[in-house]
Amino acid sequence: MVAFRIEQIHSIQEHLEELSELLIQVVAEGASIGFVPPLQLADASRYWETVLEPSVILFVAFQDDQIAGTIQLHLSTKPNGNHRAEIAKLMTHPKFRRHGIARKLMQQAEERAKQEERTLIVLDTREGDPSNLLYTSLDYIQAGRIPHFARSANGELHPTILYYKLLN
Repeated sequence: MVAFRIEQIHSIQEHLEELSELLIQVVAEGASIGFVPPLQLADASRYWETVLEPSVILFVAFQDDQIAGTIQLHLSTKPNGNHRAEIAKLMTHPKFRRHGIARKLMQQAEERAKQEERTLIVLDTREGDPSNLLYTSLDYIQAGRIPHFARSANGELHPTILYYKLLN
């Protein structure tokens, strides 16, 4: 098992270049996280510059001071939703995959959700992606399937699976 550490990031600027390169890499590898390849550096940087706000918690996994992965926990700010959070942009750099980083990032996000007194986590992912296996192994329950949800680089439309997990 590869040794790594997870930190909450409060400022993007120090890590902007590396986060942007991570996003470009995972999109190029086919990740369905809202972008299609080829993703330009300027677009990736613009995305990261707008991520942090009071309701978004960003965790970054580091291996030897290199970014190995990220996850975002979006806290609902709606009065009828202050019990829930959403997982977004779980990414693992291709050279660090299969080392348990995504699982640890998910567990870190869940722990933080509990600290924030959230009792429900929701997320979605493209049907058929390896992440589906991760989410079900972490006891996420499939709530439904939406066809034609995400467009790939070749224009094909793919369904997404919605998952939820009740936290104790």
